[in-house]
Amino acid sequence: MISRVVLIVMDSVGCGELPDAAAYGDEGSDTLGHIADAVPLKVPTLRSLGLGRVARIGGDGPAPRGAAGRMAEASPGKDSVTGHWELMGIVLDHPFPTFPSGFSKETIAEFEHRIGRTTIGNVVASGTTIINELGPEHLRTGAPIVYTSADSVFQIAAHERIVPIDELYRYCDAAFDLVGRGMGVGRVIARPFVGEPGSFVRTSNRRDYALDPFGHTLLDTLKAARYPVVGIGKIEDLFAGRGLTKAIHTTSDDHGMDVVLEELGTTERGLIFVNLVDFDTLYGHRNDVAGYAANLERFDVRLAEVMLRLTESDLLIVTADHGNDPATPSTDHAREYVPLLVAGATVTPGVDVGTRATFADLGQTVAEIFGVPPLPHGESFARLIF
Repeated sequence: MISRVVLIVMDSVGCGELPDAAAYGDEGSDTLGHIADAVPLKVPTLRSLGLGRVARIGGDGPAPRGAAGRMAEASPGKDSVTGHWELMGIVLDHPFPTFPSGFSKETIAEFEHRIGRTTIGNVVASGTTIINELGPEHLRTGAPIVYTSADSVFQIAAHERIVPIDELYRYCDAAFDLVGRGMGVGRVIARPFVGEPGSFVRTSNRRDYALDPFGHTLLDTLKAARYPVVGIGKIEDLFAGRGLTKAIHTTSDDHGMDVVLEELGTTERGLIFVNLVDFDTLYGHRNDVAGYAANLERFDVRLAEVMLRLTESDLLIVTADHGNDPATPSTDHAREYVPLLVAGATVTPGVDVGTRATFADLGQTVAEIFGVPPLPHGESFARLIF
């Protein structure tokens, strides 16, 4: 009987374009496949779980020690909020609004009024690029940098020396009230940075402000059933703090895996749910193929450590929330399938769970495993893996 589930989301580690990818400008995207084309990936742990069966990474390898498949996203969109919500049982009818020409003059004017400062930017941009371009002006004027992307985000970048962290968070609170609650924008993101012109570096003091989930999630259901629900990394931010009994923010993917190992020693039942964001923020958005490959290999080593700590009653699930192909000209998320790798002492080795029609199948499966009420979306694959 399963008493504990460890769910690891490799943020942006997609495995090939979805049928509707062209509608999002993502035709031909294949995050894992294109990385493997450029770098022979040394990921023996992921291969042993069946990654080679669902991603184009150069050969199947041996029969998986667990169950493997892939999942399609049923919700419109390709952002982290949409992906994580769907994993936990919410399938959106409509995408969050995006702003390909920036926010309206009226919106920016109202934001400036609320924070008492003028802003610069208000364009669609890569975060590192706009910081390099507008960072010097920000240092001279103190005006925070506002920008967005292909996702539904209102991002505010500021140098920690010029705008203290607490002040930046106050700006984000004001923005979230205006564009989040007021306009339905999916996230407001604080993007603090340090350094000097030519060598600016974003810091780990990032914070995401997300809307409340639009319905009941697996997290809510598990918490109501008195299961421990531990959110690691940006999980708390993505679910607006809802459905968790404990939240730990992290500074890196390595830190996230450190926390998973710590929780395996202290949290004896329930859900341990971690997001590893470095894949996306440090490598996908920066089109850094070599860096992305190296992070996959580092994660593979850490994943092996986690697997050694699993008990007979544990279930491990490794997946992703969208793609972000660093080999394409785009620096934005990509509309892709995501891997679904499931392992544990009670999982039948070599099972093919196929292509799931929605990420919500994962949440529905975990709900069935824990014996809590079913979620409104998704079909459990529990009968296939045990």
